[in-house]
Amino acid sequence: MSGHSKWANIKHRKGAQDAKRSKIFTRIIKELTVAVKAGGSEQETNPRLRTAMQNAKGTNMPKDTIERTIKKASGVDGTSYEEVTFEGYASNGIAVFVECTTDNNNRTVANIRAIFSKYGGHLGTNGSLEFLFVRKGVFTIALENVGLEMEEFEMELIDAGLEEIEKEDDIILVYTDFADFSAMQKKLEELRIEVHSAELQRIPTTSKTLGVDKSKSVLKMIDKFEDDEDVQHVFHNMGLTDEILKVMEE
Repeated sequence: MSGHSKWANIKHRKGAQDAKRSKIFTRIIKELTVAVKAGGSEQETNPRLRTAMQNAKGTNMPKDTIERTIKKASGVDGTSYEEVTFEGYASNGIAVFVECTTDNNNRTVANIRAIFSKYGGHLGTNGSLEFLFVRKGVFTIALENVGLEMEEFEMELIDAGLEEIEKEDDIILVYTDFADFSAMQKKLEELRIEVHSAELQRIPTTSKTLGVDKSKSVLKMIDKFEDDEDVQHVFHNMGLTDEILKVMEE
């Protein structure tokens, strides 16, 4: 797993989401709702809610919106969501993993299947792509929020399960094993380091690079998935070269 390919994958996804602010807020509201339903409304005793609130603040969601969402989710009439995943292939054998949160599974299945079909891909069975991705905790931190020299910062995080750390312009990415996600979150809180986002991502173990034209078709599919109201995250194993990134920015 090259650092560049991991960052490019994240960069593309973040860029697409940043252009659709209302979709970001919808995704965060669902995260908050699911967290409250699963573990209650007190962030001190609910790590998942704490993470969701942290991510909400990272997107500049208004405080009253966060509080209103938590209050609504705590009530008996709050919307209940189901978390579902879909695995399949885009054109040219690119693996695609889609994570959804939905209040209508039949609608979500139909929409996801239709997008795969429209763009020359096909929906597979759950578990068919597990071997192509590994779940990692990924913490995105603004360099200005660290307040430590990089070497010192890295040493502080080793005991919390740090696997890898990357610096890309003014952003630092901290990677941990899935099992160390909570420990890393706690360590960053102890260091009083503000985190822009904390997520469990599916990082491809290998990537497949396509030409620009073929890549465009896959990227259209990914963008369509990200437009769907039920989709929370989209992961893929297509390598994003500098040439492809340049085209994406045009």
